[in-house]
Amino acid sequence: MPVRKALAYSRKHTRPYTRKSTKKSKSYIKTVPPQKIAKRIMGDRAKFDAGGFKYVITLTAGKSILIRDLALEASRQYLNKVLDAELTGQYYLELKLYPHHILRENKSAGGTAGADRLSSGMKHSFGVTIGRAALVEKGKEIFVLGVDTEKAMSMAIGYLKQIRPKLPCNCAINVKINKKQ
Repeated sequence: MPVRKALAYSRKHTRPYTRKSTKKSKSYIKTVPPQKIAKRIMGDRAKFDAGGFKYVITLTAGKSILIRDLALEASRQYLNKVLDAELTGQYYLELKLYPHHILRENKSAGGTAGADRLSSGMKHSFGVTIGRAALVEKGKEIFVLGVDTEKAMSMAIGYLKQIRPKLPCNCAINVKINKKQ
């Protein structure tokens, strides 16, 4: 089954829906979708924590939106792959979001004649869980990237520009220069 468009979820301004009770009879959500994001922190964390990187680049959200875990994982994998090939061991990459929000879908018969009966009325009106998403506010950091040289900084900015189409919102790239260097 294909993934629904981001438009189906991205314009909703709701609080995160995460209810999962340990008692199955009291839980609205019987099964929680698995976590798609494999790693959150890649690269040289000790050097980043010590302030060893001269340039810290952040990718921030341009508006309040829901971002699916599939989009976050695809972006993370691409960034990690190209940075590891170009700057082996000389970078730090962190994904700052965690997809808590559970997405639901109420299936309906679309594109068929009116006689088809797929809906079960209010019997199962809550919907089936189909995935997870992160609720992102405007200005929230999505990725944080640390590099040493100016050449590496320009390459990293280019890679961040390449992943912007994978995310369902406009993103801003901010560069901060560490004065300790």
